[in-house]
Amino acid sequence: MSSNQNYIFPPDLYYDRATHIWARYDDEIVTIGLDALGLESLGDMAYISLQAAGLPVQRGESIGSLEAAKMVGDVIAPVGGVIAARNDDVLRDPSLINRDPYHAGWIIQITPSDWESDSAQLAHGADVTAWVESEIERYRSQGWIE
Repeated sequence: MSSNQNYIFPPDLYYDRATHIWARYDDEIVTIGLDALGLESLGDMAYISLQAAGLPVQRGESIGSLEAAKMVGDVIAPVGGVIAARNDDVLRDPSLINRDPYHAGWIIQITPSDWESDSAQLAHGADVTAWVESEIERYRSQGWIE
């Protein structure tokens, strides 16, 4: 497991470098959520809305929106496909994302249309450590984290 101080990045996940959204491919479904560093910069999650299951989605497009203590923004799909499920628990209690970002705090599941191509654009394995270190420096220089 890669970590830098309080920021844990499980090694089995893929990470979107631009949005800090993680992706886990399992049984032909991609589960996504927000990584620990992204959550630190957002603060406590207050509200989340997500598109409905069954809708098509393209990599890089919005699949919902969120409101957090430090920012309001879009949830961006790290892969294209069809929305398979939304996490109703986080819709009812968005703070679950902060408390358990890699498990119970997952956001949405997508049946991918081209996992091989989309996943090649995400950080994974040995790429994660260098990316996390550069992101921590960037976030500190912007004043988003201490």
